[in-house]
Amino acid sequence: MEFAHPSEQEFARFLDYYRIRWQYEPVSFPIAWEGERIAEMFTPDFYLPEHDLYIELTTMKQSLVTPKNRKLRMLRELFPELNVRLLYRKDYQQLLAKAGYGALEVQHLRKEDVGEILISPVELETRVRALGHKISRDYRGQSIVLVGVLKGVTFFLADLARQIKVPFVIDYLDLDRFAGAQPQDRVKIARDIDYPIEGRHVLLVEDIVNTGFTLDYVLSELRRRQPASLEVVTLLDRPLRRLVKLPVRYVGFQIPNDYVVGYGLDYRELYRNLPFICTLRTSVYDLPTPIAASPSPIPL
Repeated sequence: MEFAHPSEQEFARFLDYYRIRWQYEPVSFPIAWEGERIAEMFTPDFYLPEHDLYIELTTMKQSLVTPKNRKLRMLRELFPELNVRLLYRKDYQQLLAKAGYGALEVQHLRKEDVGEILISPVELETRVRALGHKISRDYRGQSIVLVGVLKGVTFFLADLARQIKVPFVIDYLDLDRFAGAQPQDRVKIARDIDYPIEGRHVLLVEDIVNTGFTLDYVLSELRRRQPASLEVVTLLDRPLRRLVKLPVRYVGFQIPNDYVVGYGLDYRELYRNLPFICTLRTSVYDLPTPIAASPSPIPL
């Protein structure tokens, strides 16, 4: 779609980010006449059908603000039933900051390199809350051990733990991954958990499950410690890539095979702090590896 100004394209992406349906310049309203001939029209930039709201942006030259305000007054006088809002530069910038674009700039990720935003902050918050409530119901009257697999799980585990209402202990394990090895040899525990889990109810917390080789290895290692029960909760799941059949009791979202970042997931240790989960366009893969960063993990 062709937009009259980059700010309008930016705002459209903001609306997409929040899953708000929109129409671009769907209708023009007559606001002035010369005799019976229409002399002037006003075309709001966006219409949000779910909110029955028209949006006009004033993010370009400030000299345009006064005439736009005049047109808006005329529109409201002629069509008092219309719900229309004028967004000033400050309003617009605040909305973009809320959408996480400030985080993009800090991490030197160009907005055009962000692919599809798969899961918005609102969706993440809602789903994590629901998972926490379900876990709390399922383990009512019991205590559990949350075992997080570093590092991508950090954000998810922190938010999930705040939603769990039964007693719990948190511990972590870290993995070493090896390229070129047989699937069963591609992963080893680099940092083990400290808390004894024998006879305890254990919930393994993952950021993403792909083929299942990593998860299968970790589950087998934990089962050796003879927990009372062992279940898995993962934020993201790619069932189409599964090669090992595994029980995953709690799943946040199923996603396609695209490379995703944000909310703890990284590319070369970047983009973990994005407030949403998005895909990256191919051009990003050509970014130089930061000096202090580790190689990208091998998807397993």
